[in-house]
Amino acid sequence: MTTTANKRHSEAKEPHWIEWATGMVSALVVVAMIAWVGYKAWTDEDMQPEFSIAVTERRPVEGGYRVAFEISNKATATAAAVTVRGEIVDGDNVVEDAEVTFDYVPAQSKSSGAILFSQDPGAREVRVRAVGYTDP
Repeated sequence: MTTTANKRHSEAKEPHWIEWATGMVSALVVVAMIAWVGYKAWTDEDMQPEFSIAVTERRPVEGGYRVAFEISNKATATAAAVTVRGEIVDGDNVVEDAEVTFDYVPAQSKSSGAILFSQDPGAREVRVRAVGYTDP
């Protein structure tokens, strides 16, 4: 620690106790982070991507209808080029289908998107599901 007296600087012989405390806390945080990352790398299993999709909104837009959804990847592996297909179903007949592709759906995360239909889904069933992906 530097002290000033008569425009001269001099260093204290011993560091202040707060410097020691700060250094010790910082060292503990660094060691804990390294241990946590090592533990996760050692114990987490590599799982293939596992998707779940939930429709969050249906509404008309200019030139069609928008069906918004959230896609979750519960696994520990990232998926690339994830293709999601949406279908408007009336009984056993598929009235209209559309697809959207996500560049990436990271591991243990959520992404959102929308499928645009030209027809009004109305009260008909809308199916949205992931139909394919590639390993990055």
